[in-house]
Amino acid sequence: MTPQAVIFDIGNVLIEWQPERFYDRKIGSRARDRLFAEVDLHAMNDRIDCGGNWQKTVADQAEACPRHRDAIMMWHSHWLEMAGPRIDLSVCLLRTLRAGGVPVFALSNFGVETFAFAEAKYDFLAEFDRRYISGHLRMIKPWPEIYAHVEADSGIVPQGLLFVDDRAKNISAAAGRGWQTHLFRDAREFSKCLVKSGLLTADKVRQATRDAGNADAYCL
Repeated sequence: MTPQAVIFDIGNVLIEWQPERFYDRKIGSRARDRLFAEVDLHAMNDRIDCGGNWQKTVADQAEACPRHRDAIMMWHSHWLEMAGPRIDLSVCLLRTLRAGGVPVFALSNFGVETFAFAEAKYDFLAEFDRRYISGHLRMIKPWPEIYAHVEADSGIVPQGLLFVDDRAKNISAAAGRGWQTHLFRDAREFSKCLVKSGLLTADKVRQATRDAGNADAYCL
């Protein structure tokens, strides 16, 4: 069936999220390798995404690993440098869908405070018809509870939802519930998915690519 709504992950779909790249710039790749080998910063971030206080969670991790204290604290003091830049074509596709009357939702693992920071920088985060943010819900992907919450709140049958996410485990969990899915690798491939699903025409996608500043990004 033609999807009734498109559900966007945010990190690495609409905004680049590559903490390792940030640390490579700040402390160098060798120091970054040691840091990430000795400190599970992604697990720390999961605790924030589950609703943990951002500053306290980072500070507690830094206290537990004093050797890397300064680098760990950058997860709080330099977070906006990690979260970006935006993926222009994805944002233009979101806006094109919405302009055409297709509901667009966000389903993202994001902390309460970090999402507020991101929303102040990226205006398109206010443009969703519904937002399901893990920190507010206190449950994260790929927990089944968060998908069930989206289904119940939206009132849309699973088969009517098209979900785009960059993580295979999140896509697998949604597909297991009957959602239509697209594993995001780049915005060009996602644009083709939207045409194939009947949500956008090729002409609409071509206009979106021009709006994104890349007239050659889409071809049938």
